[in-house]
Amino acid sequence: MKDLNAVWIMTKLFTLRFFRDKIALFFTLVFPLIFLVIFGFIFGGNESPSFNVALINKSQTDFSKTFVEETKNGEIFQITETDFESAKEKMGRGEFDAILEIPEGFGALDEQGRPSGTLTSYFDPGDEQVASGFQATLQGVLDSINAELVQVEKPLQLESKPIQTANLTRFDYTLAGLLGFSIMGLGIFSMSEGFTVDKKTGSLRRMKVAPIRAWQLIVATALNRIFVGMISIAFLFITALLIFDFNMRGDYISFALFSMIGTACIFGFGMAIAGWAKDANQAAPLTQIITLPMMFLSGIFFPTFLMPVWLQNVTQFIPLTPIVDGLRMVLTEGKTLLDLGPQLAIIGVWTLVIYLIAFKVFRWE
Repeated sequence: MKDLNAVWIMTKLFTLRFFRDKIALFFTLVFPLIFLVIFGFIFGGNESPSFNVALINKSQTDFSKTFVEETKNGEIFQITETDFESAKEKMGRGEFDAILEIPEGFGALDEQGRPSGTLTSYFDPGDEQVASGFQATLQGVLDSINAELVQVEKPLQLESKPIQTANLTRFDYTLAGLLGFSIMGLGIFSMSEGFTVDKKTGSLRRMKVAPIRAWQLIVATALNRIFVGMISIAFLFITALLIFDFNMRGDYISFALFSMIGTACIFGFGMAIAGWAKDANQAAPLTQIITLPMMFLSGIFFPTFLMPVWLQNVTQFIPLTPIVDGLRMVLTEGKTLLDLGPQLAIIGVWTLVIYLIAFKVFRWE
């Protein structure tokens, strides 16, 4: 009981010290907010200079093959051939702007010997600007082909149909990455720097004399970081709701619990670095080695589906990736903790491993 009481006292003291540190407050609350505002204004709109299109080709005519080939070679449409269900799912996540279906027999010759048929495009009714731009552009392509084939009739037509998706904006998709960035900054950067300063000033050595055990110090610091992390996440989340009209699709309990689990996991890395390093000269390079892959390969600033497939298979095991993915699934897809089994499994393994390392390498000075 005395051991737990010591943990509780240290947790309160660490929290009070944090709120008295203006620099720590800036980098924990204000600095991530700056990124949120920047990305919010960049990705708040839905303008797009080109269109990412899912293509479902059911035709084997010579004309349809030529049409697909020339469309792929153009600069306006980024074509990806796939099936309808996969295209619809990815369109709901914002990976595709529209779905273009080429039916069987499209491009077959009519009685006058001209290729004919009707294309079908599926669009998101909640994204009218991109949908209308895509339809107008594609209709312009067909009109130019029609003008070459016949002067009056239009044998090639475009039929547009609405399809219901999650209707995510780019900011909705980016918010989870920004929250992950905040968790990484709090759990690794501030931890590794703060502890090395305490070693230099002799604060940890005095705690050891108190006596305070290593596990008590680590647990108390973890509780402090989880508490501060939840404040930082809440601050960013409320800003996203009030200023950028973020549409929360999940439940707040799952969001809060998963955020605490993710913060506890990432804190272990900061604790391992801070516990092992004797000073900032040792902590800084190790921090960079660990955080740089997380920063650029975990889907913080750009989605992982843009990476090569082999790299996607690797990045899913980076500790921050399941955290960002899980937050994104809760925030934008309405998932609960029960739906995040794979993400929680990876986070659980990393948490166990990194805390064992943190206890093993911890040094008081």
